[in-house]
Amino acid sequence: MNSVGFDLLLSELAGVKPVQFVGRVIEVSRGVLTVSGLSGIAALGDLVEIGHGADIRRGEILQLDKATVTVLPDGGPDGLSIGDAVAHVGKNHIAPDDSWIGRVIDPFGQALDGKPVLQGRKPRPLRGQPLNPTERRALGARLESGLTVFNTLLPIVRGQRVGLFAGSGVGKSTLLAKLATGLQADVVVIAMIGERGREVREFLDRVLGPAGLKRSVIVAATSDQSPMVRRRCAWTAMSVAEHFRDQGKQVLFLADSVTRFAEAHREVALATGESSSLRGFPPSTAHLITTLCERAGPGTGDTGDITAVFSVLVAGSDMEEPVADILRGVLDGHIVLDRQIAERGRFPAIDLLRSVSRALPYAATEQENELISLARRLLGVYDRSEMMIQAGLYSAGGDPTIDEAIEAWPKLDSFLAQSEPDGIEQSFQRLAACFKN
Repeated sequence: MNSVGFDLLLSELAGVKPVQFVGRVIEVSRGVLTVSGLSGIAALGDLVEIGHGADIRRGEILQLDKATVTVLPDGGPDGLSIGDAVAHVGKNHIAPDDSWIGRVIDPFGQALDGKPVLQGRKPRPLRGQPLNPTERRALGARLESGLTVFNTLLPIVRGQRVGLFAGSGVGKSTLLAKLATGLQADVVVIAMIGERGREVREFLDRVLGPAGLKRSVIVAATSDQSPMVRRRCAWTAMSVAEHFRDQGKQVLFLADSVTRFAEAHREVALATGESSSLRGFPPSTAHLITTLCERAGPGTGDTGDITAVFSVLVAGSDMEEPVADILRGVLDGHIVLDRQIAERGRFPAIDLLRSVSRALPYAATEQENELISLARRLLGVYDRSEMMIQAGLYSAGGDPTIDEAIEAWPKLDSFLAQSEPDGIEQSFQRLAACFKN
């Protein structure tokens, strides 16, 4: 037996429980199960297996009392009956392994790409705790991204957590793929939460490509799966990222999207009886999102860092909707994609004036910050005067600043869409060239 096969056997044997506790379904109501016989040994969040043979399905324990537990089944309660067996599986853990790089897995650590998957020797809690804030390093060095806009005007630094806010169909997934392939990192972990099944394959083949997959771990839960699985997707991906961070690696974490993570949690929370008071979301949503985000960021001691990009679906560019508002308050910057910019054909469709990197001004030199400030100022002047300019109400020479903005705008607009294979220094040279007559 080769070493991989032997390690696989050992990992499977480690998961075998000599004794298994089994309860019984005594009630099926409102999409959840009431189960007797497990309240003495089960803990909140534990996994169970319902049924037997080919009809077995997973579930998660949502509530406990002295005599019964409440279970949310994967895929809904259809087909379940009073008296069905419910086996206690154990803690809600995941066991990542280095061999997962280049693989596509589900939120339970099982392969989705048709190949055997090796489970790691050390299980990790799915809902891990953020690092001690007093022991964390400061944000690190600026990272090359392969795109001029992130090399200059919106720098991403090591350990930074950034939000990507966009409506549907404005290039969000394409931009995430460019960051996955271009941003400096040892390992990339991508959480595809609630994606359409067709888009998972398309993202792998056409958007991410073999080069991007070669250094990535993809954790995917499609839109047809239960809210329990979709919510678990984000936690599994973050635990995988922490696995590599603790080895000292620099990790890039991409989540698409936090909105669908919050929607899945809403379904689970409502099943437990929690009220929806935050514009349709339960109060626990804010803590759930902030805890996930705080698990990313700079490491401590000899560990690496998790640089994270969390995407948010904003309907109608509403930056005040609950999920977007929660994320803006906890992250180190936000990138806003604009539909009007996408409709005129400029990608990535970043609205620079509504986007910000809180890594500035420390992530750039004094001279670089002057260029960044000049670009923002001229784009702001043009934005405020655009209606007047387009209507023909402005005459050249009326205001030197507006004249300068009109001259620089097409160059800056083109600059924001450029790729950059030659590094940050070359990107700033291109930016400086936008202001030369």
